[in-house]
Amino acid sequence: MNTTRLRSKTKFVYTLRMSRQLKNIITIIVFLICIALVNIAGQNIDLEIRGVNAFTFILTIAVLIQVIFFIPSFLLKTEKYYDLVGSLTYVTTISLAYFTVENKTTIDSIIYLYVMIWASRLGIYLFRRVQKDGKDVRFEKPKRHFFWFLQYWIGQALWVALTACAAIIAILSPEDDTLPLLAMVGMALWLTGFTIESISDYQKRAFRKENNSSQSFIHTGLWARSRHPNYFGEITLWTGIAVIALNTITGVEYITLISPVFVYILLTRMSGVNLLERIADERYGDLEEYQRYKRNTPVLFPKLSKDKK
Repeated sequence: MNTTRLRSKTKFVYTLRMSRQLKNIITIIVFLICIALVNIAGQNIDLEIRGVNAFTFILTIAVLIQVIFFIPSFLLKTEKYYDLVGSLTYVTTISLAYFTVENKTTIDSIIYLYVMIWASRLGIYLFRRVQKDGKDVRFEKPKRHFFWFLQYWIGQALWVALTACAAIIAILSPEDDTLPLLAMVGMALWLTGFTIESISDYQKRAFRKENNSSQSFIHTGLWARSRHPNYFGEITLWTGIAVIALNTITGVEYITLISPVFVYILLTRMSGVNLLERIADERYGDLEEYQRYKRNTPVLFPKLSKDKK
């Protein structure tokens, strides 16, 4: 009887594992199809890299970088380099686009500089955080399963493709070397978003140094005006990049304006806000101060005035 139960249990576990692997494989395929669809936006680009459409080549490199770094990460069962590789992918793809163009314009240089600054700062910040924490809770189970872990890495390639597509296309597309008003509006948006994101991350890092995050939550500085000011900053800066790109893109390239929309959906609906809100509710849900903070503080868009004491 016990042997039968053991066999049934083993068969059930095996079925669940196979079902999860199939789901992961399907998700990976969907991610790759989405990248292929993004690639359509760049088919009018005249520039080539090694005889291949420049945009296609760059997206392919984005995927290859993930696969190359996934292999040792899976073998070592580590996620410590995941975020750093994500930033490296941004740096590599935007650099490929920028240095492929012979006659670089002011807008090309501004977009290149902005993406390089953002990717470098965020990559270093996230790498230091995971080094300090010792682990990333997102990967505790996935990193032990090949296709589950690979799903995250290919998902990162899609993240880069969708987020940076407007910037890459704008650099690869020809335009007059001018700086129109619309570009200046985009620059102002990027600077605002980058400043908010940077200050928010700094404030949170300083708070964690002085407090036990499992017992207390940050609700000062920019975090007194928004529960996720860093995400608001990131959405704003990518909106700025898209506005700058409006000066150069044409026709089917307008598809790339999905960039800030994707960033918003990713951070508010797919990960980021949802995950962190759930964790915060579990940790601090019993605290009256936390409940008051949730009632009085917007989830994303900052309020302009502080609460009266």
